Amino acid sequence: MAEQVYFGGENKNIEYKQDIPDDHIKFIKSAVAFANGSGGKLVFGVVDGTLEVTGFNKGEIFAKQDAITTAIYDSCEPKIMPDATVHEINGKSVIVVDIPAGMQTPYYIKSMGMVDGTFIRVSGTTQHADKVSLQELILKGTNRSYDQLPTEDVVTKEQADALCERMYKHAKDVAKRLGISEPVRRVGINQLLAWKLLVKRSDGLHPTNGYYLLDGRNDLMPYAVVQCGCFKGSTRDNFIDRKEFDGPIDNQIEDAYAFLLRHLNMETTIEGLYRKDEYELPINTIRELLANAYCNRTYLAEKKIQVMLYSDRLEITSPGRLDDDLTVDELKTGVSKIRNKAIAMAFAYMFLVEGWGTGIPKMYEAAKKYGLKEPEIITQGNSFRVNLFRREAKSLEKVEDEPKNVTKDVTKDVTKDVTKDVTKRQTKILSLIKKDSAINQDDLASEIGVTRRTIARDLDDLREKGLIERVGGRSKGQWIIKK
Repeated sequence: MAEQVYFGGENKNIEYKQDIPDDHIKFIKSAVAFANGSGGKLVFGVVDGTLEVTGFNKGEIFAKQDAITTAIYDSCEPKIMPDATVHEINGKSVIVVDIPAGMQTPYYIKSMGMVDGTFIRVSGTTQHADKVSLQELILKGTNRSYDQLPTEDVVTKEQADALCERMYKHAKDVAKRLGISEPVRRVGINQLLAWKLLVKRSDGLHPTNGYYLLDGRNDLMPYAVVQCGCFKGSTRDNFIDRKEFDGPIDNQIEDAYAFLLRHLNMETTIEGLYRKDEYELPINTIRELLANAYCNRTYLAEKKIQVMLYSDRLEITSPGRLDDDLTVDELKTGVSKIRNKAIAMAFAYMFLVEGWGTGIPKMYEAAKKYGLKEPEIITQGNSFRVNLFRREAKSLEKVEDEPKNVTKDVTKDVTKDVTKDVTKRQTKILSLIKKDSAINQDDLASEIGVTRRTIARDLDDLREKGLIERVGGRSKGQWIIKK
């Protein structure tokens, strides 16, 4: 090993010890933490902090080497097989103990038991594994994900078919919005079994946790919801709007997405003879970031996904640490590791995620294309956050206090006392209706880039406000903008 490896300071994968402490537990904890993560090295004979190489004399070094490896081997369960070697640095001998990443997690100190004796590495330090981290290590050791764990309940074929039909309709809506031309195939029970959303046993079909998340059983997992907020300024001191969405997690993504579109600014550019309206942030990137938050959050933690819009940035925070095998730099290049594999398969079918690992690199590309500040990825203990910065710090208070982008051609037909309650998306709906009074909900959804369900909700709202009226049936009817 090259000398420079020892002098970068303690980090996720390296720890220094000047000598072997009398209480061996002090370094065994770190050995356990390395085995539970991506592996690491214990370097004996180097002072932590100053990185001064003190080393050992040749008469004692091999005895110390044996003492270290024996202590680790005898004290841990499952067994950890350390590889200890002697290296010369500046003419002094140090001991480097290589701890490989383990496949049988959780590793723990036998004398302390699994609950108290399991340790992990967090921000370059060894810490006791909390309840959620321990549960995730148990799943990792059995090569399972939480969403693929079966429940004791049994669902009927009709119930499973209903979920398949809903997913099919959602996939069709998204495909149309994205301009995907190939026909959307239907899914059935066999596909749910292959994705491990269902498990077949002698007594029937057992839904997994992932099945219930897609089916919207929030009574079983009350923290599987998303909190959305819009704020004045760059802190959480003053709310403009706040919502919490539950139900099927794919619908939560659509609801959170629609919430953001209501509050993002629309910018207009002229390209040749044509006018182009575009949101201030890349909306396709936002949708994929939302989907990634659901694919990679931990559902074991009693925390909710948070989507927060400030005057200067969009924050999307999901519960759960970044996987030990990944770094932020690797994420930027497209390396990924899915935490919830069954959900990810279902989302890929519904076109909510385009491909494994593509979301983060595309976010950086889109931000550069939009002329935005480079996005941030922040790992904070047991949470993962993405910051997407707005073009400039704008006063959301001003945006909220004024009519929301009601265009001149619409305001001619709409009285001033109601325009203040019209959202940006509803304004665009009115504009499209004015151009084509026979436009249907599917075409509105495709033009605006939201689901048919969202359009139906907006149309109902506009009717309640007395702005539009439907004349005739569904197939041959027309919309009328009322004065």
